[in-house]
Amino acid sequence: MGGQYRRYLYNIGIDWPGIPSEVRGAMETIQYRWEHTKDWSPRELGIAAHAELVRIHPFPDGNGRSTRLLADLIFAAAQDFEEVELYDWQIDKPRYVELLRAYDQHRNPSELAASIPSYKL
Repeated sequence: MGGQYRRYLYNIGIDWPGIPSEVRGAMETIQYRWEHTKDWSPRELGIAAHAELVRIHPFPDGNGRSTRLLADLIFAAAQDFEEVELYDWQIDKPRYVELLRAYDQHRNPSELAASIPSYKL
């Protein structure tokens, strides 16, 4: 069902009963960092939101599309530039997965964000 959290165990993501609280907590953290800190760039902020939802894997289908869209929206909204940038998701997938796993360990989005190119609209 579209727009509903998954209700079964996957081999990836967290156990399904924890999905609502994990999503809420992750998005509250992103919102707090956006409003109250300046240590992450707009690029890193969007990638952190993406990586958190990839970690949680909340939906039965469409997680990749949803998390990439969220990343692009946060990246665009957090920019103070006249020309908005978006991520270019044509990436080296094995390296991307490796960096997602590293993010899971240390929650620092800088290396993952640097590995994903962007383009100006």
